[in-house]
Order: sequence, then C-alpha cells, then structure tokens
Amino acid sequence: MTSTATEVAALLAQLTLEEKAALLDGSDLWRTTPVERVGIGKVWLSDGPHGLRSQPESGDHVGMLAADPSVAFPPAAALASTWDVELVGRVGVAIGAEARAKGVSVVLGPGVNMKRSPLCGRNFEYFSEDPRLAGTVGAAFVRGVQSQGVGTSLKHFAANNQETDRMSVSADVDERTLREIYLPAFEQVVTEAQPWTVMCSYNRINGVFASQNRWLLTDVLRDEWGFEGLVVSDWGAVYDREKAVHAGLDLEMPSSNGFGTQRVLDAVRSGELSETDVDRAVTRVLELVARSRPALADPGTADLDAHHGLAREAATRSAVLLKNDGILPLDAATGTVAVVGELARTPRFQGGGSSQVTPTRVDAALPALQEALGSRLTFAAGYAIDDDAPAATTSALRDEAVALAREASVVVLFLGLPDAYESEGFDRAHMQLPPQQVALLEALADVNDRVAVVLSNGSVVEVAPWRDRAAAILETWLLGQAGGGAIADLLLGRANPSGRLAETFPLRYEDNPALGNFPGEAGHVRYGEGLLIGYRWYDTRDLEVAYPFGHGLSYTTFAYADLTLDVLDDGAAPRVRVALTVTNTGERAGHEVVQVYVTDPEASVFRPAQELGGFTVVELDAGVSQRVEIELGARAFQFWHPEASRWVVEPGRFGIRVGASARDVRLAADVELAGEVVVPVLTADSTVEAWLAHPVAGAGLRAHLESDPVTAELFFSPETGVMLRAMPMRRIARFPGSPLPEAELETLAAQAEAAFRLGVS
Repeated sequence: MTSTATEVAALLAQLTLEEKAALLDGSDLWRTTPVERVGIGKVWLSDGPHGLRSQPESGDHVGMLAADPSVAFPPAAALASTWDVELVGRVGVAIGAEARAKGVSVVLGPGVNMKRSPLCGRNFEYFSEDPRLAGTVGAAFVRGVQSQGVGTSLKHFAANNQETDRMSVSADVDERTLREIYLPAFEQVVTEAQPWTVMCSYNRINGVFASQNRWLLTDVLRDEWGFEGLVVSDWGAVYDREKAVHAGLDLEMPSSNGFGTQRVLDAVRSGELSETDVDRAVTRVLELVARSRPALADPGTADLDAHHGLAREAATRSAVLLKNDGILPLDAATGTVAVVGELARTPRFQGGGSSQVTPTRVDAALPALQEALGSRLTFAAGYAIDDDAPAATTSALRDEAVALAREASVVVLFLGLPDAYESEGFDRAHMQLPPQQVALLEALADVNDRVAVVLSNGSVVEVAPWRDRAAAILETWLLGQAGGGAIADLLLGRANPSGRLAETFPLRYEDNPALGNFPGEAGHVRYGEGLLIGYRWYDTRDLEVAYPFGHGLSYTTFAYADLTLDVLDDGAAPRVRVALTVTNTGERAGHEVVQVYVTDPEASVFRPAQELGGFTVVELDAGVSQRVEIELGARAFQFWHPEASRWVVEPGRFGIRVGASARDVRLAADVELAGEVVVPVLTADSTVEAWLAHPVAGAGLRAHLESDPVTAELFFSPETGVMLRAMPMRRIARFPGSPLPEAELETLAAQAEAAFRLGVS
C-alpha cells in the first residue's frame, strides 16, 4: 500500500457516516466539500476544455456568467482537424499550467462523444465522428493537462449525442454499436491516459440513467478498462443518489443543498445501500483531494502571452482548405482585396454554453489583414450578424459590399454561424448558413468571380448549394482568441493550410444517417443507423459528399510510394506495421496527414466499407522525402462479436488503404491474418446451420441427415434446405420423423461443446 493509500485509509477510518455522505456532495457550484476536523480540504473543478471558465466562489448561482480571463484555445472541433497528437498535447499542457496557477484542480474536459448528427448543438465541443481520431487526440489532451499536476474530466460518458431532451432522453443503442462507435474513444483515453475523473452524461442509455448505470460505470469503466479515478456527475445529472452510489458514481456536482447527502444517509440506515459502497466512493474523493495537493501547494505561474502564441499556432493548424482554384494565397500581385463580412472584424471564436471562456484578448482577422495589405484593402460589413436586421439595413450593407467587390481584384468573404445558431442546450434546426449571407455571396460572385470564402462555424454547414460561386473555401471552425491572426497568415501564405476534416461534409442534411432517428420522440432516440455514422455511412452506401472525412488541401503537394506491410504479431491480437514514403512534391514546406483505413471483406458479420485504423502527421520541406510508419493494433481489425460478447479478429484477408482522405486513397495492399476461430456456444435452440458448422457436432449431424435420402433432400436441396437449416434444432426435433429426439439435444450440445473446448485448450 502506498503512502497516499495509507493516508486515505487512515482518514476514512476517522470519518463519521454523516461526514462520509457529505464528502460525496459538492459544497457549492464548483468545489468539493471539506472536512476541516480531520484536515480534508476542498478542490476546485472548473469548466473547460478549450480554456478555463473559472469562476470565483462568489460567482452566479447557476455558473453561467463571466469568469476570470484565460486563454481561449480553439475548441475540440478545430483541434481535431489538426490530427496532431503532439500539438494537442501542448495545448493541454498550457491549459493545465493556467489551471494550476489559478488553483483549479480538475479541468472539465475533454469531450469525446461522437458527432452522430451534424445538428447536435454541442458538436463544437466534440472532436470527431470517428472514435479512433477522437480517442487519440483526447488522450493527448489529457496527458498534457495532467502533466501539470491538474486532473481532467473525460466527458460525457456516454452516448451524449444531442442537446434535445438531453437530461432525460434514452439513447436506445445495441451493444455492438456502443462498443464499436460510442465507447471506444472513452476506452482509449482511459487505458492510455488515466484521466483523474470521468463525468457521466445526463441521458439514459437503453432506459437507465448514466448516473446510476452500474454496467457502464463499474462493469465496463472500472472492471473492463481499469479506470482508477473518480466518477463525477454532470452538473445536475443525479436522480436517485443512493442508486448512483451503488452504480459507481462517486461525486455529485454541484451541491445538492444536502438533498443527496440525506438520501445516502437514509439508504444506509435502512439497509438499502451498503456502507461499503459509500466507503468506496469516499475513498475516491479522498484520493482526488490527495492528488491535488502538490499543485495547490506550488501553483506556479502561467505565461499567458506564450499561450496566446500557442493558440495562434493551433488555430493556424486547425483550418481546413476545402477548395482552391488558385486564388490563394494572396500575394503582392493580387491587387485590391475587398474584405467583406462582419465576422472579419467581430469574430465568433468559441461556442456558447458552459465552455465559454473569458479571453485574455481577441484578435480579429480584419486588423491583421489591414496591417499586411495597407491601402490595397477595402472593407464592407456586408451583413448584420443578427438575422433580425431590418430589410433596408441588409440591402444597404449588401449594396456597399457589391460596390467594393466590383472594383476589387479578389474578394475575401467571411461567412459563418451566429451564436444563436449553435450552442450547448439546443440542437441546430438545419445546416444552412444565414440566408442573407448566402444572398450576399451570390451578389458578390455576380460582379467578381474571384471570391474566397472564409467559414466560421462549430459544426458542418451545407456548402453544396453555393460552393460553385466561390473560387476558394477556407473552413476555420471556431479558432479561439488568436484565430484572426491565424486566418491572416493562411490567406497571405505566411502559413500553409494543413488541417484535415474530422467530420464529413454531406451534400445536404437529408443525406445524413441519423435522419428519422434524431433527436427522437417520446423520451427515446433510436440509434437505428447502428455502426454507420459519418464516413462509415457515406462510404458504405457509396454516397456522394461535399467533402469527405480526412479531406484538406495545401499550398503544396505530396506523393505516396513504396507501401510495405509487416505483421508484427498475429493471432487474436495482431499488430501490423504500415510503412510508406511520403514526398513533398511542391515548392513550399507543409504538413501532410497520412491516413490508414482498414477493410474486412470476408467478415462473418456486417462491417462498414472501411474504418480509420491509424494516422500520423509528417512535416516536410519542399522536395524532401521521409519514410513514415504507422502501427495498427488489434482494435484496427477487431469487431465486437455479438455472440461471444468480446472483441474478435477473424482469420482471413484484410485490406489496407493509405491516403490523404477517406476518398483519396493513394496506396493499397492486403494482409493475411491468422486471427482466431470463434465458435458460438451450441444449445438446443441453435439453428441447424449452427449445428452443422460446429467443429465437433457438425460432422455427425451431417452424416445422420445424409443417411436418409429423403431427409438429405429436404435439408440440403436449394428449395427447402435454406429454410429448414435456419430453424432451431429444438423445433426440428418436434417434427414427426425428426432425426434427433428433443430429449437428447441438451446432452448432445453439452458433449459437443465440451469436446470442442478440450480440443482447443
């Protein structure tokens, strides 16, 4: 037992039941409950994750008003577009340092929920539609923050994929889909980075609230994944406090004003809740307090100017160049540049809700461009950000912009979503840009065919209706407080766009897989699309998209060559090394995101057409080549076996596709893996087909059926065989003249299973 464990055990022994119950409840909006009698202090949990929304103890009663200034980094939607583990880790380090300097012990983030629908109002706070990408960058963020002696809170666990009815809706989703899509990012972060805390979500999962779901919080999170930290509720997510304690939820936040404490006390005294469960939860709270002490004793300082510089670097790397007909980057030969759009001078740099940061400063793109271009730049607001602007105002602003565009060599048009379009607390109504903005683009393109659009939005928007009117499109997401300078660097060519899409841009909302099953009705949302979210849906159905997952252009070009595959380990947990040579074939340095997708054409179960298996970022000077290696672990080849209830790699051929996006495959090869043969357990209710396929029972049954010509004709002819072999053996046994009596089936099945297990053991 470590000294910390010994200390925690000694403290626990000194506590009364009342003090234990109180420790499982917050003391206010953001802090845990102290027990001064035995020297237990309180720790401060603060909203994140792209910067601290840290409120003093005198903050407003619902925790939604302004907080102390902190550096606002790009939100998760933007950071994920870097695909850069090292960069995301450095952002985490900076946020951890700011938290430590302020006395914050836990940053509430990152959010690794999947982007199931483009309309989810909180998509800007989530990384991706792909669990491997989300899990990899999420783990990097956690490692970065926690390197500073400050904890994180991995959220929202689990299946929190909408804001509509989010506090009570039941996400009805089958286990295979949970295991392959909605849980893996959480699993990866837990197993690779061990966040100090995990935050449960508000919603129900298959009818059970996450806050009191023992299968989720104990069986999966702790027993399967080995989570060592504390489970905290989302703010206000607890319903039956005593059931939540038993399920594995340790800390209720914010303070329940004693209600939760009393429920725990009453349940223990009545015998409904074991004091052992209470002690287990209290121990985790005490461990969190102990972990927090070193940083609280030595908070240090944070270099906010350096962090602003890092925020600018992260913003620069996050932007995705969707389209470029050659008008970018702007250069000295460009001539007059008309900058149009209120968002150029009044940037929207973060989403609304609990993650809103009070920035230390905000850089807008317009001043940065004015400084670089001087008198060559003209500006018109073009539109009012508010949709409710009077028609006369909208018309006047548009006319002013058109007049400037008519005289300009290039138009740089800033478009995007206002705060009212996307935020925590509600889902988006549609995927369109504000209509007055699209009308402005049409008017500008009518008088100038050299229009570069700069998009600002937290989730995907429909671009197909208007993209042909733009010569270039730069997707900048929400870039944090330093985004304006980053945009100027990208437009002017001082930086090379290197972001890649972490989510698919569909042609239209009606193409997305959650249509008809989002946001649900009558308190339930059915995940009817199963495994097919995001690119898995579009690629498997071979649907045209506006821009595919992983897409992003550059001011340089890259070539891929010399693909090799090496099987490092085989069997049930294979590892495969993918190696190739990447060459910068252009005239300037740049970053390339090499993506590896895996196919399983021989699977015994349905699998998506391809799935991201691994990726890496390589930075190359012009003309330089580099050998790149990406190792694919077992999970890149596994699926959750619905009958074996575990991860399985089947033997056979797998396809390896290497490219610059899900739709831009440059190299491909196959690899043969031994995998493992999984034989479902045989019972009297297994089908005839399953009995025939069994390695022990199969041969005997086939011989028995084939011994009688009439029976053989029935069971193996094309006309009747498929139907009969699909029937359970128990049903067949009850038919007149059955080859096997029902009374013997259980014995025969057990003998066959025993013989098979003995043979493979």
